[in-house]
Amino acid sequence: MRDSLTGAIIAAGRGDRLRSAAAALPKPLVEVGGEALLVRQIRMMLEMGISRVSVIINSETDRLRQEIGLTLPAGTHLLVADTPSSMESLLRLGDLIPPGRFLLSTVDTILSESELHRFFDRACAIADSSHPESGFDGALGVVPWRGDAKPLFVRLDSQSKIVEFGNDSQKLVTASVYLFSTRIFSYAAEARTQKLDALRRYLGLLVDKGLKLAGVPMSDVVDIDEPSDLEIARRMVAMQRGEG
Repeated sequence: MRDSLTGAIIAAGRGDRLRSAAAALPKPLVEVGGEALLVRQIRMMLEMGISRVSVIINSETDRLRQEIGLTLPAGTHLLVADTPSSMESLLRLGDLIPPGRFLLSTVDTILSESELHRFFDRACAIADSSHPESGFDGALGVVPWRGDAKPLFVRLDSQSKIVEFGNDSQKLVTASVYLFSTRIFSYAAEARTQKLDALRRYLGLLVDKGLKLAGVPMSDVVDIDEPSDLEIARRMVAMQRGEG
């Protein structure tokens, strides 16, 4: 099943808040565990058995990547584009992704290989357990809110269906790991007409349009936005490798 699945990574942001701790590098080129974030995310997907990973990076990242001689793994389909928002990055990736399911993450989401496998297995089980006419269109990893500065809160119903984004009553937030059907791209034109400006706004539009998205609980996930997040991620990876 995994060899028919494709992967996608959003890595087109500048990562300005992180640069003071990362030698002014754009976020995709910052190293964790001796490996650039971009390479780490691609590698983890490929090692799951995914045969093709589509990646979007901006022109600055691509220029610096070439200057330092960073080679991307075989199986990477690279798109270089300076997009105005994370939503537009996702929609541009949609032009490269073949019909069906795809595994998506942002470049700054740090988790272990085992946690990624668990998410994938749980997400597929949710999608496959329902009748095709009423099944889920996708699943998002969710974690308890730990004080992140700009979280995307999620409210789930008793069936783990996402019923609302932006409500902090349950203190759950997205973990920036997703399993989607390419059906989500059906609303690209409408989102652009509405001038939505972020991935979180697009996710809200999908729920408003009646797409069924499930929340999958996860643990030990770090979203790298600030210098302090980078240190936490590096310590976590070192501990997973038995180095800490």
